[in-house]
Amino acid sequence: MSENENTQQNTQVQDKPVYNPPEAASKKFVWKNGKKSINYTACAEALPVYDYDSHKLIGHQFMLSYVADNPSNKEDRPVTFLWNGGPGGSSAMVNIGGLGPHRVPTVGTEHLTPTAKFEDNPYTLLQESDLIFLDAFGTGYSHVDPAFDKKKVWGVDGDGASMASGIAAWLEEHDRWHSPLYLYGESYGTMRNAVVYRILGERGIGVTGVVEQSSILDYAPTLSGNDAYYMGMLPLYATAAQHFKKVGKGFTVKQWWDKAFDFVYDTYAPALIKGDSLSEDKVDAVAKQMSELIGLDKDFIKQCGLRIELDTFRLNILADEGKTCGRYDMRFTTYKYKPVQDDNEFFAGEDPSMDAINSPYQGAYLELLQEIGFKGDSNYDGLNITVNEDWDWTHQAPGTMGSPQTPDVAFDISTALRRNPKSRILFFGGYYDAATPFWNVKHDMDKLWLPKELKERIEYHVHENGHMAYAATEALEKMAPELHDFYEKRHED
Repeated sequence: MSENENTQQNTQVQDKPVYNPPEAASKKFVWKNGKKSINYTACAEALPVYDYDSHKLIGHQFMLSYVADNPSNKEDRPVTFLWNGGPGGSSAMVNIGGLGPHRVPTVGTEHLTPTAKFEDNPYTLLQESDLIFLDAFGTGYSHVDPAFDKKKVWGVDGDGASMASGIAAWLEEHDRWHSPLYLYGESYGTMRNAVVYRILGERGIGVTGVVEQSSILDYAPTLSGNDAYYMGMLPLYATAAQHFKKVGKGFTVKQWWDKAFDFVYDTYAPALIKGDSLSEDKVDAVAKQMSELIGLDKDFIKQCGLRIELDTFRLNILADEGKTCGRYDMRFTTYKYKPVQDDNEFFAGEDPSMDAINSPYQGAYLELLQEIGFKGDSNYDGLNITVNEDWDWTHQAPGTMGSPQTPDVAFDISTALRRNPKSRILFFGGYYDAATPFWNVKHDMDKLWLPKELKERIEYHVHENGHMAYAATEALEKMAPELHDFYEKRHED
């Protein structure tokens, strides 16, 4: 190489943009709840994370950890890695919303004020485990290195592999290789959990437990016209209609939910399978039962072929009041837009249950980071739409052929559990979560035909909450003791 060529190459390397991560920051806190207290250190840092196969730098991943100071059970103190979903979502919401030691309190279905403040969280998971909240690459303050192809991490498999590498980076940095390890994911984060759960085992890193909150494992029901979609939605329509006092008088929420579940299994599923070969009398009978369960007019249900889209329900259940209901939490309502604003894509993205908490949560979270002393930039990507739109959905489930673009990671969960039969899984669902219907995830797990010994390692809990379970105080009150029991079960093995 000539001197001129060498100089030119060096100039190109120097001109290449370089990301300089902010310095790590930490602060000591004391969490208090009545007579209980925990001394802990909060640490905000952007750790370098390397690709497992090529050993190339993926980028710097932002992690906010809460580690108890001098716990009595130091050798047995778990570490839990937590994240939200999207894909493209940071971990801020699951942190400041209800799992971290600080929480922005909520009041039913009221919208929070934009300047809502955080306070000590009486339901924090810190009582059971040290907590590490990871922002996926391209979200929050996590940056992909300019020399690394972001498409390699913006996808089902690449994301799972990079998050597993991020976990290893934190364990190495903080000398916690022998701590019981748990994963906690929400929404798409539950799909990520399934892949990371399997990948960690393949890399020799054992997982003690996995918490799946507001789960989606199989994306096939999201495809237009898939009958499993309508089956999963119907119990949610029923509980929402009951909440709005359209149906279900005299029943508890659970009773009405169970009634809808039974209807799906015994009547609705066979009717959908038959399609238009169903007799006219049977269509009428099924539509009548649906009307009594979900509060929509029988003839309207018949016109829809017994198949009610979510947005159709949201637009019609409160039409007489000039209101629409939410998706993430169907109990939330807002005023209907004018007809000129009836674009379907626009309405699908409008959600009063997200509007109620989004900006207050992020503002409080950034205030917390400032208190810790972390100096990030002004653009914190709570939800990076570019990541979401560029996501590679192809995924080859273990033991199957091909890589469909509608991933099903229930096979990853069952594979990981078979390989690690001492691990446990907990599923949380919500009676009002229309983003990730609980019926579908229960159906996905039932289809695995796991042996009795492995099914006993899995538990399911459903509460009166929407997608962001932590936004419902009454749900957190029930989840906290259930999480305590789940973590304590590690001592039974």
